[in-house]
Amino acid sequence: MSGDTVHWADFTAERIIGQKGKNKGSEDTYVLASGITPSGVVHFGNFRETITTDFIARALKEKGKKVRFIFSWDDYDTFRKIPANMPKQDELKNYLFRPIVHTPDPFGEHESYAAHHEKNYEGQLKKVGVEVEAIYQAKMYQSGKYKDSIKTTLEKKDIITTILNKHRSDPLPSSWLPISIYCEKCDRDDIDQISWDHKSTLNYTCNLCKYQGSENIDTSCRIKLPWRMDWPMRWTYEKVDFEPGGKDHSSQGGSYTTAKEIVGQVYGGDVPVYLQYDFVSIKGMGGKMSSSKGNLVTVNDVLEIYTPQMVRWIFASYKPNIDFGLSFDLDVIKNYEDFDRQEKLAFEGDPNDKKVQMAKRVMSLASLDGKITQSAFRPSFRHLCNILQINDGDIEKSMDYYKNDIKSELDKEEFRERSKRAWFWIDNYAPEDFRYRLNNKAPAITLNEKERSFITQLQNHLEKHFSDYKDEKSMHEKIYELINNIPDFTPPEAFTLMYRLLINKEKGPKLAAFLLSIGKDKTLNLLRSVL
Repeated sequence: MSGDTVHWADFTAERIIGQKGKNKGSEDTYVLASGITPSGVVHFGNFRETITTDFIARALKEKGKKVRFIFSWDDYDTFRKIPANMPKQDELKNYLFRPIVHTPDPFGEHESYAAHHEKNYEGQLKKVGVEVEAIYQAKMYQSGKYKDSIKTTLEKKDIITTILNKHRSDPLPSSWLPISIYCEKCDRDDIDQISWDHKSTLNYTCNLCKYQGSENIDTSCRIKLPWRMDWPMRWTYEKVDFEPGGKDHSSQGGSYTTAKEIVGQVYGGDVPVYLQYDFVSIKGMGGKMSSSKGNLVTVNDVLEIYTPQMVRWIFASYKPNIDFGLSFDLDVIKNYEDFDRQEKLAFEGDPNDKKVQMAKRVMSLASLDGKITQSAFRPSFRHLCNILQINDGDIEKSMDYYKNDIKSELDKEEFRERSKRAWFWIDNYAPEDFRYRLNNKAPAITLNEKERSFITQLQNHLEKHFSDYKDEKSMHEKIYELINNIPDFTPPEAFTLMYRLLINKEKGPKLAAFLLSIGKDKTLNLLRSVL
């Protein structure tokens, strides 16, 4: 491996070239695969498989390789469960056990239930710089593209049975066939009684409507392979070189275990290079996201809080086999701080340092176009939240506070994007004790003698010296000096008074920094109005 390889995506790309390159010419294309069943809203946890493949596709391209990133929509799968967050639940019940692609869109926006979720997710992928070649499996099956593979599957039924039985406690019955059929009459797949004439005809009886029918493999659009056969079949059909898989597929005896044996013995194909990825959770939701349960967050939801670059950066920062939780609470501030810190390290650190090399690589994978350029001005997220709340969420007014730092249109654009997300986070997810609204005038507070003395001294001092303070430390020290000048007056009393005066709360942001952020005029107006 090359000496400057530092990121898991590059190591994986080199592994793919090492294992698959010997069978490829210099002009051949590496096929990377991913996919999802559109059984419900595609959530942020599903996105891990997609972005993992995207990183590796980019790494291969950067090594001068041609790449085909195929994304399979398993929309010919059966509609088995209605997600809790779907409208028109009673209407959808009529489509259970039918193909997802034949289920109508309950939102009335697309030609089918499947298409609704497919188009939504494809639109979200574009926002984060992921380009895929979508393959709709319903069209593949219904057009007869897999008819030869279906025949091969049936012909090698005994081999498949032997492989599957090694990982089953109850052996498959001798009558079992590795095939699924959607009933010609009711369009459902609850069919067990299937027989094959060892040529092209399948006969069946539907368990639900009792219809007895037959299908010709060469012309039928109602035959499908079950997942454990479907997956290795497509590896061979598409000549897949790489595909990641989740823990559920990767466990011993799971679908990846059997697919590795079936692909060669049944279809004559090769096992792709494989990478297991772990789950992603949203902190506070309890467990992994589930479309059927409806407890999910989408890429669009995450983009309300994080920029597209940051979404990519989050995944590039973790190895795929490490699970992590994305929090919408105060950890949002930490994530922004970590992002800013790593971006600064990438541009300003010693290029020979391994940490700097990793930072550069992570930031390049995080960028939407793969290019790493000097960042625009980025205000501290925590401080920006204070400035926005001081200005009641007015982004343009808040920008004026940073006028000495914002020097270009790019700076303005980046500022607005971060501010929009910061305000959304404050409005929807920030803890209650983090939120506040700056008073326009002092609340009705009756001051005792000590409190009045403190406010008067602070007002007089800031009237003359506010502009002299360049940092919070010196102002902080001055506030304590004024407090100590008043007999029997304590810092907790002073700070509680100030927060009540400023934001009607007992606590708030660090006082000196907060006053500097509020500015001289607003601070003095509030101090005067309470006296």
